[in-house]
Amino acid sequence: TVWKLTSDLRVAEKGMGKCQCFPALLQMLKCPCPPSSAGLELSVNNHAADFTLSTGLSPAISLSCLVHNSSQAEELLWYRGTGQVDLKDGNKVNISNICISPVNESDNGVTFTCRLARDKAVQVSVTLDVQFPPQLSGEETLHVEEEKDVTLTCNSKANPQAQSIWLKDNQILTLQQSRHKLYQTSEVFQLSITKVEKSDNGTYTCVVESGLGNGTRDFHLFVEDKKPVFPTEAIIAAAVVVTITILFGIVAQKDKIFKVWKALVS
Repeated sequence: TVWKLTSDLRVAEKGMGKCQCFPALLQMLKCPCPPSSAGLELSVNNHAADFTLSTGLSPAISLSCLVHNSSQAEELLWYRGTGQVDLKDGNKVNISNICISPVNESDNGVTFTCRLARDKAVQVSVTLDVQFPPQLSGEETLHVEEEKDVTLTCNSKANPQAQSIWLKDNQILTLQQSRHKLYQTSEVFQLSITKVEKSDNGTYTCVVESGLGNGTRDFHLFVEDKKPVFPTEAIIAAAVVVTITILFGIVAQKDKIFKVWKALVS
């Protein structure tokens, strides 16, 4: 009997390179054949494939992951980007729910993924498309010397991306190709002015417009008088020369100075 069991076990180990359990030996040998994940599917909010979820700024949204075609309890995992979400014990088996609260600008573009714990290749991802009106920031007051360069930076966050213009003293700024340069990305709108003049004094307004709303931010530019430039190195050099000259003069006249001082003392 021992030989037969050993022989059968050897066949079970070798069979086609996979674990093959024979009904007669299943009870005795307890062959550890893992259940196959073939045919198992997941869905998130009734989507069986990766998708994008569009939403606005809101107090909360929920995502629900469900296992399909399962004949046993299956553990689920959630990820926010590459980081795993901590789930409670009662929220892991066959169905799992997570809540994003509140939904804000930082959630835009973030991907949440639900995975089967024992086969992470079985998964569904949802990417958040959080839409919100323009939100602006930037240094409001700038002081610059005449003939210096200056850059006004309007930090602009919006989804969808908005259109931007600059105003000066409530009028559309007339750009001079030789002096003004514009730079824009999805989050930054800049106005650079080369060699500022007194006429550049004023209030510049960054105006950002989108279908969800508009945003404005004022920048107050003060052009100050150009400070006189002193030849510091020349002044220092001259002072050194004068000091050395005086010292040499004292040394050269030390005898006369000594005689005068002696006469005064006497």
